[in-house]
Order: sequence, then C-alpha cells, then structure tokens
Amino acid sequence: MRASVTLDETIAERFAAIVGPRYALRDGKEIEPYITDARSRYETTSPLVLRPGSVEEVSAILKLATETKTPVVPQGGNTGLVGGGIPLVGQANAVMISLGRMNRIVDVDAASNTMLVEAGAILETIQKAADDADRLFPLSLGSQGSCQIGGNIGSNAGGTGVLAYGNTRDLVMGLEVVLPTGEVLNGLSRLRKDNTGYDLRNLFVGAEGTLGIVTKAVLKLFPKPAGTAVAYVGVKTPDNALDLLNRAKGAAGSGLTGFEFISETAMDFTIRHAANPTQPPLADPHPWTILIEVSSGRSEAEANEILESILGDALESVVIDDAVVAQSLAQQKAFWQLREDMSWAQKPEGASIKHDISVPVGSVPAFIEKADAAVLAIVPEARIVNFGHMGDGNLHYNISQPVGWDPHDFFAHEDAIHNAIYKIVGTFEGSISAEHGIGQMKRDKLAVIKDPVSLALMKRIKREIDPAGIMNPGKVLQT
Repeated sequence: MRASVTLDETIAERFAAIVGPRYALRDGKEIEPYITDARSRYETTSPLVLRPGSVEEVSAILKLATETKTPVVPQGGNTGLVGGGIPLVGQANAVMISLGRMNRIVDVDAASNTMLVEAGAILETIQKAADDADRLFPLSLGSQGSCQIGGNIGSNAGGTGVLAYGNTRDLVMGLEVVLPTGEVLNGLSRLRKDNTGYDLRNLFVGAEGTLGIVTKAVLKLFPKPAGTAVAYVGVKTPDNALDLLNRAKGAAGSGLTGFEFISETAMDFTIRHAANPTQPPLADPHPWTILIEVSSGRSEAEANEILESILGDALESVVIDDAVVAQSLAQQKAFWQLREDMSWAQKPEGASIKHDISVPVGSVPAFIEKADAAVLAIVPEARIVNFGHMGDGNLHYNISQPVGWDPHDFFAHEDAIHNAIYKIVGTFEGSISAEHGIGQMKRDKLAVIKDPVSLALMKRIKREIDPAGIMNPGKVLQT
C-alpha cells in the first residue's frame, strides 16, 4: 500500500478544471455514495470525485495523473462485491473517476447484431435498447438496474445467461480504452473475424480498471427467442441436479438458457425477505431447487414442449421429485425475480461470509460435500446458503452467521472458512473468483494460488502499460 498522503490543492484544482466545478465533487456528502462498497465491507475516503463527460476529459485526467503520479480509481455503478471500485484505506490522495455521465446508447445496428455504447450506460438500459430493436443483449445480473457496462466489462461479469451466451468477455466485440498516459486505444471493431495480431481487447476485459479506463464498447446482440418456458424443480441431491442438467442439455441443446441451482436455506431466506411478498414456487420444501429455462427460436409452444419432455423423462426416472411450469409471462418473471432477490435476501439474516467460486461442472456435487463438512467443522451452527449457476460450475457458496450470534464473533472465523473453501477449490482445479473479480478482497489470496508464471506475466503487463502505477493501485495485484 502507498503511504497515506493528501492530494495537493494545486493538483486538485488542475483535475477539477478538466471537468469543471460542477462535476468535480469535493464535499463530504456528495462523495459519500462513492466511498462505501455495495456490501458495506469497505469504507474509505477520497479528496475528489471526477465525473467526466467525454473521452477527451478522461484522457486529460489520466495524462495529468501520470504526470503527477496521482492514483486514480475508476468506478462504475458501485455494485462490485470485492472492493475493486473504491480506494484502499490509507490512499488519501486517490482521485475517483465516475463515468455515469458518459451513458449514451450511441447506436443499435440490428443488421449486424451490434450495439455501440458508452461505458456509463446502465445494463438495464442496454437490455431495453436491444429489446426495442427486436434483439437480445443477454447479460443479466441482480444489479442490472444500477450497474454500468464499463464496470461489467472491467469485472468480466457473469450472471444467469452464461450457460447459453458466455461471460461479458464473450459479449464484447470492441473497446475504446484510455490508457494511463492519456493515449486512446481505438479498438471499436464490429468485425466477427479479425486475425491481425494480439487481441488487445481482452487485456482490458476483467482487468478491473488496473490497466486503463474503458470509455466505449461494441456489444454483441442476438435474435430474441420466439418463446421461453420456465420451471422450478425439486430434487434431493446435487447429483440429481447434475443428472437433470445433462438430460436438459441433451434435449434442448443451445436452447437451454438457464439452469440455476438453489439450496433449501437460500430459497427459505428469499421467500422470507423478498422485496414483494411471495409464495414458494413448489408446494413442499426440497433440499435443492432448480430454476430451468428453455428458449426456442421458433415458438413458445416448442419451448414448452421441450421443457415438458425433459421434466417428464426426469420424473419417470426418479431424478426429480416435483416440478411446476410457469403458466404466463408474468409468472416466468416472478420465478426469475426469486432468483434475482437471492443475493440480497441474506442481509437481514446477519453477517455473511461469501465465496464466488467455480469448479468443473461434473465436480459440483463432490465440492459441496467436502465444503459443507469443512465449514461445519469450523462453525457447527453455521447456515450454508449455497446457490448459483450450476450450468457453468459457478456457485455462490455463502455462509450466514448462526442465529443469535454477534457478527463480530462470526467474522472471527472468516479467514479459517475462506482458507478451507479455497483449499478445496484448489483440489478440483477451480477458481476463487468465477465472476465477481479480485479487487482488494482476494488480492492477497490470488498472489498465493496463481500460477507463478501467470502472475509474473500479469505484473509485467501492468508495469508496461502503467509504469507510473496510477491505475487502481492495490487491486488485483500487490503493489
């Protein structure tokens, strides 16, 4: 960590002059929303939040930051979950850059299935613009009403559509990026094929603002499904869920657009704390519940026929115990809303130790067995809130405090629980961060588990692109 120093007033005035006084926030109340993360795990300070309105202003900010060796911290919608978008404690001279003003949908090209957007565009706004053009932008997250596409790109966000469409990395065709020197990398390609050297775009997707600031992006669009069918399914074991997944893949192929895996505790929390009063989707509780979606490019009838065939076969084979199919579009949305509420429904239950891990899909049942045993050996009364995207092996393996415990006492076990879970993840050759990123939360752990050659190469890339070390220092890599 850099020494704690304050920002020189003359330098602060030079930064403020780039965006104008109105968009250079210095008052404590104005800055407050920017300096606490979404989970309230990190709270820091900043002397200045800049809200540029153009790529030229971003360029001037970074050029000045390199000249004066001033740390800069880019922030999107501040919905990140690993502390990547706020300064480290002690970085009292770090200037924050919020791209919320740069939020235009520049154009939608339905013929080429592309969209050009500015980095501050809200994900839900992008989804609607695609829908208005009879297209689909499939990135879908619980925070889509406030997260910005630049942040999604910086963290390589995942969400519920990865099974069919891939992570954010797979949805980005081209980027405009301002480098720490102020140079602007114009990579706004709409080409499906371009084999002219290194893929520079992918240096910045998932880099969490440590190499530059994304200011525009060309996104991939897809044809809208002609119809979808959605069901909740009850099963006894993770092995049953894996069996159902493989049956569904075989029957639906690329039409399997959702397969979400939910523990009984996670569903119970969500029913109790959902934003709107709701009933359990199934009449009786089940150890595990699956939210499955099938889409068809031909018709809703075909989607329902495929889904009902999958469920009928699974019932006959005693793979599933119960199922309910949504009978309307409104019910489909209600089913999905339950899943989207799951992340936030844990908060009323007290302190939570969270993991965003991935293992090979076929290893999910074995991981759960080992992880559950490890956690309960440390805190026998812990409540395991396990849910996630089983179709791509990504689990949000979260641990809620025992009933009646003090949060401070529970968090005293955090390191032991993290170490146990990450050790098990390692035995399956999995990842400690499937879709949330590294930020400051997992930086030190990454330094221990990452392949040494890979880690050294990452540091060399960082030094080459950002020799002054101004870009989001202390995130992802130790500095």
